[in-house]
Amino acid sequence: MRDPYLHEIRVTWGDCDPARIAYTARIPAWALDAINGFWEHVLDGDGWFQMEIDRGYGSPFVHMRLDFRSPVTPRHRLICAVRPVRLGTKSIEFAVEGSQDGTPCFEGRFVCVFTNSADFTSRPAPDEIRAAVEPYLPV
Repeated sequence: MRDPYLHEIRVTWGDCDPARIAYTARIPAWALDAINGFWEHVLDGDGWFQMEIDRGYGSPFVHMRLDFRSPVTPRHRLICAVRPVRLGTKSIEFAVEGSQDGTPCFEGRFVCVFTNSADFTSRPAPDEIRAAVEPYLPV
C-alpha cells in the first residue's frame, strides 16, 4: 500500500469566523479539494472536471461523515492526507485526515458512486480508476 496523498491547504483570515477558527462549512470543502487533488495526482493532472467532461464519467457523493478533533486556524498549513479505503464495483470510499502542525483537526469518510456523464446512470468503476487506485488500497 502506498503512503496517502498529502494535499496542502492555506487557511486564511477570510476562512475564519469571529471565534478565530475556520468556518465549519469550509472543512468539508477542503476535504473535497483534497480528494480532487488525489484524482489529479493519479490521473495525470485530471480532476473531477476532466473526468466528467473529457473522460465521460463522474463520481457524485452519496455519503459524507466528518469528526472534528481540534480547531483549524490560519496559524499553520492544513495538511489533508487522502487515502482510498475501499473500491467497490460501482463506488469508492475515501478517508481524509486533516492536521495542522502535527495536531489532528478532523477525519472524514466520503463515498462516491460512478456514473456515465451523458445520462447520469450508474456504471462500474472505470478500468483506469481501478489501475490508479488499487496501489493505495489497504491490503
